[in-house]
Amino acid sequence: MSLVDAPAFTASSTPIKSAILPAGAYVLSIASTPSYYAASASSPSNAIHVFDKARLQNVQTFPGHDSSITALRSVPNVANAVAHALLSSGKDGAVKVWDERSGSVALRMTASTAGKASGLLSCDVSADGLTIAAGTELQEDDASILYWDPRNPAAPLRVHSSTHSEDITALHFLRSAASPVPNTGNLLLSASSDGLVCTSNADEADEDEAGLHVGNWGCSIAQAGWLHDRSGRPAAWASSDMETFSVWTTELDRVQDADIRQPSVHRQDLTWVTDYLVGCHNASSPIGDADNDLCLFAGSNEGDVALITKQTYSDPNVPWILQRTWTTGHMGIVRAAMWDESNNILLTGGEDAKLNAWVAQQPGVISSPGKPKRGSEIDSMDVDEDVDVSARKRRRA
Repeated sequence: MSLVDAPAFTASSTPIKSAILPAGAYVLSIASTPSYYAASASSPSNAIHVFDKARLQNVQTFPGHDSSITALRSVPNVANAVAHALLSSGKDGAVKVWDERSGSVALRMTASTAGKASGLLSCDVSADGLTIAAGTELQEDDASILYWDPRNPAAPLRVHSSTHSEDITALHFLRSAASPVPNTGNLLLSASSDGLVCTSNADEADEDEAGLHVGNWGCSIAQAGWLHDRSGRPAAWASSDMETFSVWTTELDRVQDADIRQPSVHRQDLTWVTDYLVGCHNASSPIGDADNDLCLFAGSNEGDVALITKQTYSDPNVPWILQRTWTTGHMGIVRAAMWDESNNILLTGGEDAKLNAWVAQQPGVISSPGKPKRGSEIDSMDVDEDVDVSARKRRRA
């Protein structure tokens, strides 16, 4: 298993803009709406900070959750009433849809068992905006996927408690890729620390009938999501707590299993060693000759970030490709990365409380000297001076 640098490999060491979260809170996750960027903060703040896209200034702060925020994402539609909404979940047992204009909660759904809040670890909204799903942490003997109709949010439509037996760490509805995928319905991908990756029909009330496919990885899964081939056909990826990485077919047959830390570059002119996976991104179109849209953002204990792709996952011998690195912007672990392709911006956030904005064109796009590579949006932020990175921290458990 090898890692090679792309022919158009580039490296950046200076963010074009930076912001600091109050009270030294970790940046846990980042989301983008058409109007702003949002970042969730760690405890004890548990707030959601809203940033102006042009200047990366904190223009608003949402109160967030009563305990740790576990997911924050931008969704295109909720109940055909809220467009481009922010959705969050927390260990306080709440799923919240936020009103951008007022900074208040437009919708709130609560998970509870026998009157006691069930901590939530993951959430998502279906493509049609009419189903919200959330996954709980293990409480006594149960970990459940709860489904709500956001038009009637007072109580869940149904609760599925046998899909997983431990913390449900990831939930993702399938959305259309470059080409529509027919006859998928509300297909939900779920992953858990029980080692299972599952797909379910979220429209099916009977849990025995809702389950479609199950893949058993045999290790605790921390993250998971979809990828697509050039025709839009879906597959799944997952990463474990031990920094291993896997790719699965639509039917959840495993086709790739690798230690994400093994592929590395060691040359006199270039060194990259991955310590952990920050997260993954579905590119608007596959990069270069790749047959898939999956982009991995890998991190180092020193606070650097790399974009890594693979031409195909069907052949384990095909090398990983180091497309780009962003270095010296953080001190310590990077918790979140969000690629705003429409504006050629990568946002990164870490345990140093810093939110950085970087230039991030899709690799391989060439432009004339002194001109933006993909539109003029990258000029919308002024360039800061180099960030002092004299102090470095090791990754925290």
